[in-house]
Amino acid sequence: MKKFIETLKNIWTIDELRQKIVVTLALLITYRLGTHIVLPGIDPNALEAVKGKTTGLLGLFDQFAGGAFSQASILALGIMPYISASIFMQLVTILVPQFQKIQKEGESGRKKINQWTRYLTVLVTVFQAGAYITYLQSPGYKEALIPAYEPFFVISTIILLTAGTLFVMWLGEKITDKGLGNGTSLIIMVGILARLPQSFLQEFTAKNSKGGGGVLVFIIEIAILVAIIMGLIVLVQGVRKIAINYAKQIVGNKQFGGARQFLPIKVNSAGVMPIIFAQAIIFIPTIFAKFDTTGDFMKILNDHSNGWYMLIYSVLVIGFTYLYTAIIFNPKQIAEDLKRNNGFIPGVKPGQPTADYIGSVMDKVTLPGAILLAFVGILPGVAQKLGVTGGFSSFFGGTSLLIMVGVILDTLQQIETHLLMRQYDGLMSGGRIQGRQAVSSSPIG
Repeated sequence: MKKFIETLKNIWTIDELRQKIVVTLALLITYRLGTHIVLPGIDPNALEAVKGKTTGLLGLFDQFAGGAFSQASILALGIMPYISASIFMQLVTILVPQFQKIQKEGESGRKKINQWTRYLTVLVTVFQAGAYITYLQSPGYKEALIPAYEPFFVISTIILLTAGTLFVMWLGEKITDKGLGNGTSLIIMVGILARLPQSFLQEFTAKNSKGGGGVLVFIIEIAILVAIIMGLIVLVQGVRKIAINYAKQIVGNKQFGGARQFLPIKVNSAGVMPIIFAQAIIFIPTIFAKFDTTGDFMKILNDHSNGWYMLIYSVLVIGFTYLYTAIIFNPKQIAEDLKRNNGFIPGVKPGQPTADYIGSVMDKVTLPGAILLAFVGILPGVAQKLGVTGGFSSFFGGTSLLIMVGVILDTLQQIETHLLMRQYDGLMSGGRIQGRQAVSSSPIG
């Protein structure tokens, strides 16, 4: 405990780190305040009956938006349109040669792609805003609409939702530039954590009610949740190391190379992206259905505990894991870089044989990683089937838990880097904290 207090003091004594923490907290608080501002034309008092009642994929969307979706807030769409646009642009820059050239132009190319991403975010937000307006006109929310404001409701809502998403996007960029950690990831994590106390209390109340199982069952659930988190940390940080040797070079009187290093192949190289891709694909029919989930097929897609949903979801996650890993991981490029720097894998010829070897190792490592990722994705539905309340079950796995674990690891890694740079002790005595920064350059880390 004494060491922990000393570490906190060290963190606060570093001026740069203290400023980053203050800026990050101020911007996150601003975001949380914005989620409670209700759209014009809606009576906030009439929303009490439907607040927090969204379930399935809409519940997940609401969780990412920090509850703003169900509260009909001006930030109801949150950061998700920007993430969708960023993912699309990231794939385009990898798959389209013209965009690859622009990306390689350096800072100017990056600014162009960022600007196009913002334009695409506006288009995505306007499209989703139209669907959200239809959702607000459904039973439950329709009663909260103020009749006198109805002629202006559609246009004002589209403008405000678009402005709200752009504001959240700006907050995320400012946190990344001036604060601590990845801004977009932190905004999503804060939205998820905002619902944890309420979900925790609901689960505790449910277990203490008649026939709920009592405190013992609740303690067992907490123990299982802690075990799942520990397993996720292993999944996020797990690597398969390939030994790399570098040939000795003598220049003048100095010797270079001859060192032995390792090429780390992550078990989960794709990070949380396959789960987000899978949920995005499943969510598309919901958007085209104007958020109407009453149909039989839509009920399956919005029920996490449904067996068919789990099967479809698992297949999509495994498929996208291999697809995204193949996109971001290029064995041929790695083999060329090794050859250029006089590096080689012991027992493997340089060039194409090295690329084939790295590719085969990557495939073998990706398979268990993909299966574990799919299992993590369906854990909330499994927990719900076993009697855990809907809100609390979402913390047993899926995107929510993966993002929280990954973002916390990344943030702690940045804090530890600042401490070690100034010759303070790190946060861990058993070794350095590893984050996900080398995994992906996507907006969610």
